[in-house]
Amino acid sequence: MPIDHSRLLPIAERHYRSFCDDLEILTNIDCGSYDAAGVNLVAQWVTERLERQGLDSERIVSESIVGGRYDGTPIGDSVVGRLRGDDASGARILLMAHMDTVFEPGEPQRRPFSVDGQIARGPGVCDDKAGLLTGLYALVVLAEIEYRDFAEIILHCSPDEEIGSPASRQVIESLAAGVDAAICLECARANGDLVSARKGIADLQIQIRGRAAHAGIEPEKGINAAVEAAHLIIALQALNGRWPTATCNVGLLRGGSRPNIVCDLVELEVDLRCANTAGFSAAYAQIERLCEQPTVPGIEVQLRSTAEHVPWERNAGTADLVSKAKHVGESVGVVVHEAATGGAADANTTAALGIPTIDGLGPVGGDDHAPTEWLDLSTVAGRVALLAGLLTEIERSRP
Repeated sequence: MPIDHSRLLPIAERHYRSFCDDLEILTNIDCGSYDAAGVNLVAQWVTERLERQGLDSERIVSESIVGGRYDGTPIGDSVVGRLRGDDASGARILLMAHMDTVFEPGEPQRRPFSVDGQIARGPGVCDDKAGLLTGLYALVVLAEIEYRDFAEIILHCSPDEEIGSPASRQVIESLAAGVDAAICLECARANGDLVSARKGIADLQIQIRGRAAHAGIEPEKGINAAVEAAHLIIALQALNGRWPTATCNVGLLRGGSRPNIVCDLVELEVDLRCANTAGFSAAYAQIERLCEQPTVPGIEVQLRSTAEHVPWERNAGTADLVSKAKHVGESVGVVVHEAATGGAADANTTAALGIPTIDGLGPVGGDDHAPTEWLDLSTVAGRVALLAGLLTEIERSRP
């Protein structure tokens, strides 16, 4: 039977205060990506909530996947919740949120959760505490209307999305096998748009090694890595716009020890992005060529990728999900538009597997990763209702 989506908003509105209380709790937990203990506090909270809501829950220890570390730093656990439906032949849907933030230790103490009118602030309030809660509360709404016409809804909460999901990506790929749709719970864009495409991204580390020597007595015995770095940085920055939507940014530079020593080591950290696979691959290949052909004789250059997401290009599966979201939005009072964005997310992973994917289903917010990060609380109930309704619209894919 078709679902009367107009029933969803009043239910979501009744849970608004509880949502805000939970948002304050989660925002005030110190849980940067490199703080495994803090992320695991969120994981414990989520696990207990899943069990209270009647879902099967599982904690997946990152150590079992990648040795539990990223560049030597411990990673927290993934959390998986499974809600079984009554229709074994119905849809299987994967919801994705993340528990980590980009902030340094102590940030919630320096600027804890606060509300001014309808605007909430705090570290991670938008990215992604509100998105995670939207998934939990959408399932509450479905339970209240006793909707169970699906095979399974899976909620995955990642501990490491902000550093490229080095551990949780394998978990996501495993959970995504056989699902009919994937919904990423990053918050909506600042103007309310859902996300239907994301750029690919590669985080690259480049090590330039030369030879040290006394800069005054025998500089000719040295090989200056800083000179090579200067040539390489100029070449890398020249890649911007060489392929449509491609961006290349040298964001970190470190090297040398003293002015009277020929610099023997420089390290660069580079951010490469592009919206389409062809451009992304071409730009990446050019960076490899630049590293293989140094300008300064005797220099050795090593290139390493620390995290990658292939581009998510809008396709028919995403278009169908956007259409369904627009249909539900008409009943719950949410005007649905869509946009492509430059940031990568776990949605890139499921889209790369060929799974119909949509993103931005959390409430409206903005200034992610900044001290001014905000969330519009007036959009909470509508977005919870929108997600709940979208879940009722997804059908099992047919071969």
